[in-house]
Amino acid sequence: MIDKSRPALGTAQPPEFLPVPRHSKRHDGWSPERQKGFIEALMATGSVRAAAHAVNMTPEGAYHLRRHPQAASFRKAWEQALAHGIQRLEDLAMDRALNGEEVPVYSYGKLIGSRRVYNDRLLMFLLRNRAPTRFAASAQGMGIVRQQNEERLRRQWRKQWEAEQQAESPDSAATHARITARLNTMARQLRESMSPETRELYERYQAAHEADRTRLGIKLGEE
Repeated sequence: MIDKSRPALGTAQPPEFLPVPRHSKRHDGWSPERQKGFIEALMATGSVRAAAHAVNMTPEGAYHLRRHPQAASFRKAWEQALAHGIQRLEDLAMDRALNGEEVPVYSYGKLIGSRRVYNDRLLMFLLRNRAPTRFAASAQGMGIVRQQNEERLRRQWRKQWEAEQQAESPDSAATHARITARLNTMARQLRESMSPETRELYERYQAAHEADRTRLGIKLGEE
């Protein structure tokens, strides 16, 4: 089910607000432009500290401004921007949990390739928080499910999440396809650039690594 209460990331605009009035116009103070910049940065980062530093101010100063008697509009914009920023970080984390992360593989100090690592703990944490009713039971039995149905469940969750992303932003599917195609091309070019000896070592490493993981019962994302 698509959460229609969440604004589309690609179309959201910084919330409008009435700047907090200041007694004096200092070049290093909280001018209307600086307040607007803070809200925009908060929307992009989800971090009060990062947003304050983005406009050359301190987090303490931002909280002090927020407590101003005439800062009601500013406080409302703050909450909206922060919610959007946190949503953006959550979506980035969900993308990483579902699609994994490419990490380099070295042998004797030389790069021989890369492998994709999945963080199932992060995935289950995000799913439980986004849809606790649907995924709580899956989380309880994840120890068994991860061994038997890990890939099937990941594909199911990825398909559902991507459908939600596409509904929120019509361009997201095309963007994801372009990124996937680019990553596949990079992976192919990397293998083609290897010498026969390096490619053989890389394939032997992959086979040995998979055998070790199976023998030791190491789960994806816990290496």
